[in-house]
Amino acid sequence: MNTFKVLLISSIFIISLSSCESSKTNNKEEKQSATPKEEPHRAQLKAGGEPIEKGDLKLYPAEIAKTFPDAELHLSSPSEDEKVNAGKVNFKFEVKNYQLREQTEGAEERHCANSADGQHIHFILNNGPYQAKYDPQFEAELVEGNNVVLAFLSRSYHEGIKNGKAYVLKNFPIGTSSDFDYDAQHLFFSRPKGVYSGEDAERILVDFYLINSELSTEGNKVELTIDSEEFILDSWQPYFVEGLSKGEHQFRLRLIDQNGNLVPGPFNDSGVRTIEVER
Repeated sequence: MNTFKVLLISSIFIISLSSCESSKTNNKEEKQSATPKEEPHRAQLKAGGEPIEKGDLKLYPAEIAKTFPDAELHLSSPSEDEKVNAGKVNFKFEVKNYQLREQTEGAEERHCANSADGQHIHFILNNGPYQAKYDPQFEAELVEGNNVVLAFLSRSYHEGIKNGKAYVLKNFPIGTSSDFDYDAQHLFFSRPKGVYSGEDAERILVDFYLINSELSTEGNKVELTIDSEEFILDSWQPYFVEGLSKGEHQFRLRLIDQNGNLVPGPFNDSGVRTIEVER
C-alpha cells in the first residue's frame, strides 16, 4: 500500500473517531442537563432567603418587626421545692421589661392574626397546643406523670420572643414519671393554631421554640410539613405561609440532624397539628 492510501485511510479513521466521541459528549451533556439540580419535595429555605413556592403555597421568613432584648420571664410559684398534685395548680410568673396586654408596636402592619387582648404568655404543657395567658397568675390542670411546662413571652400577634431570658422550662412530675433531661435538645410547636378567617387567613404565622439547639445549613434543621409539602428550615425565626385554601390543613414540625435523622427527645416530632381556614 502506498503512502497516499495510508494517509487517506488514517484521516478517515480519525474523523470518524472524532465524530463518535463528539456524539458521546453531546449525549452525556444532554443527560446531565435533564437531571434536576434539586429535588422539589424537600426545598430548603435559608435564613433571609427568597420565598419558596410549591403549588399554591408560598413560605418565607418573617422579618422581626419589634425586638425585646431585655424582656424576662421568671416562675415564682410553684417554687422549686414545692410539691404539686394532679389537678388545678396555681402558677405565678414574674415579667420584667415587658408589658402584658399591650398591643405590640407594628401589629397592624404585620397583616396576620393578632390578639385584641395584646401581648401575653404562651403556656405549653407537654408540647400540647398552647394556652394564651394575659395575666401573670393563673390556674392550669396538671396530670399524673410528667408535666413539662414551657412558658414564653409572646407578642400580640403570637410571635414568641427568643432572647434566651424570656422563657421558663420546668417539669412537674406527679406520681409515676420519667426523668426529663433539661440539657437535651428540645423543639416545641407554637403556631399555627385554631381557625383562621378573613384577612387572617391570607398570611399565617409558623413559629416554634428551641431549647439547647441551634439551626444552620451544616447542622440541625427543622423539617416543616404542610399537608403533603415539605420544607427544610435552617434558621430559628418566624415564618409566614400564604396560599392555604379553604378547609382543614395539617402542619408538622420535626427537629432533624445534619443527616436528616430525628434528634432524640420527647417533643422533637410535634405530630400532626390541624388548623382550619375559612374564606
